Amino acid sequence: MKQTLPAVALLALALSACGDRSSAPTSGADADGRTPQVADPAPAGSPPMPADGTDTPPAPAQAPGTNIPQVVDGVITFDGFGPAAFGSTEEEVRMSWGNDLGDAAPSEPGGCYILKPQPIGTTDYRLGFMMEGDRFVRIDVRNEGYTAPGGGKVGMDRAEIERLYGGRVEASPHKYVAGAQTLRVAEGDKALVFETDAAGKVTEWRIGVPPQIDYVEGCG
Repeated sequence: MKQTLPAVALLALALSACGDRSSAPTSGADADGRTPQVADPAPAGSPPMPADGTDTPPAPAQAPGTNIPQVVDGVITFDGFGPAAFGSTEEEVRMSWGNDLGDAAPSEPGGCYILKPQPIGTTDYRLGFMMEGDRFVRIDVRNEGYTAPGGGKVGMDRAEIERLYGGRVEASPHKYVAGAQTLRVAEGDKALVFETDAAGKVTEWRIGVPPQIDYVEGCG
């Protein structure tokens, strides 16, 4: 005769089967039954994350030419340019400037040449570092934004230069420009020279050591 299970036994078997199914990991869960956490997708247009897994996005590229430093008051002195004193090597001058100074070189060993911050303006350079004998000897400035030690600048008139430097100014006629002046201020074994136009306005100045400080033609 066929035997049937009591209703209580059937209920127990059903509950056991349900328990087995609930203990199995669901789709997307790990072996412990935990659902892995998925990072939120990056917003549209956000920079890509670096491959090393850090959470710092790469810095945006800098526009060309924006990292060219400007000369600030006190950087040009009777000693030189910042940490590059007169007498320094070309490498030391380049390190002191910190940016592109072009690829100028002497036409002969130990010859005179000028390192010029790039890019050069349409009317030639406005700041130059003269080298001769493989040494830094002079700075040329043709821009009113740069201040000479003592306060002199391009655009000042002769009276202002004489007021700033007291009785130290030695004036002489310009070698090439009729009516123009060369105003020389000595400081130990170095000198600061202002050149004016015929109206008495400073058009450029230079600072350095002799004999190069008195080269009217520059390296020409």
